[in-house]
Amino acid sequence: MNLLLVEDEPNVVSVISRGLTEEGFTVSIAPDGSTGKQMALENNFDLIILDIMLPGINGLELCKIIKQEKPNTPIIMLTALGTTENVVNGLDNGADDYLIKPFKFAELFARIRMLLRRYSGIVNQDQIINIADLQINLTAKSVRRAQEDIILTATEYRLLEFMAKNKSKILSRIDILESVWDIDFNLGTNVVDVYVNYLRKKIDKNATQKLIHTAVGLGYVLKEK
Repeated sequence: MNLLLVEDEPNVVSVISRGLTEEGFTVSIAPDGSTGKQMALENNFDLIILDIMLPGINGLELCKIIKQEKPNTPIIMLTALGTTENVVNGLDNGADDYLIKPFKFAELFARIRMLLRRYSGIVNQDQIINIADLQINLTAKSVRRAQEDIILTATEYRLLEFMAKNKSKILSRIDILESVWDIDFNLGTNVVDVYVNYLRKKIDKNATQKLIHTAVGLGYVLKEK
């Protein structure tokens, strides 16, 4: 999933880009409004994070331009100006959400997930995997079970997506290592077993119908029964 970050503060860029990359996103960076405008209009991004105070074109003007050309692209605005007037101006210019600096990365990430879920309604249904009451949105990289959001780490999500795309197929530990960790040999560790256990605790916790199963001596399988 591709995100655009339009921000001129190096420290903010470093924190956001590192955090999102660790969560599995591809992050493009524009250091000013003019570059941000060119990148936003010439490429297709799943979401844009936009600072309000930028060199060149300011964030409010840029937000308005982007929304006129690409109304289905969600935008989160960042600012050190937390007055009601500034928040209203940002929303009036098309921003979907507004975050006041300083903020914690976890809060930004939660808002990104929320917006991606909101906009996922325009995603083709082939980007949704349903297994019993488990739903995986491949575009938003979001997971729900029994209508409840499930928060996964980037590695847990990659593992679940791989198992879901191979629903009802027994996957060996080597299969999983190759796909999730890009390793084509057995490390001699139990890393696969550990992460499958992590997933079980989040996916199957308190559920009557278990979806993650062990095929003794063979590997693991994600299936309804």
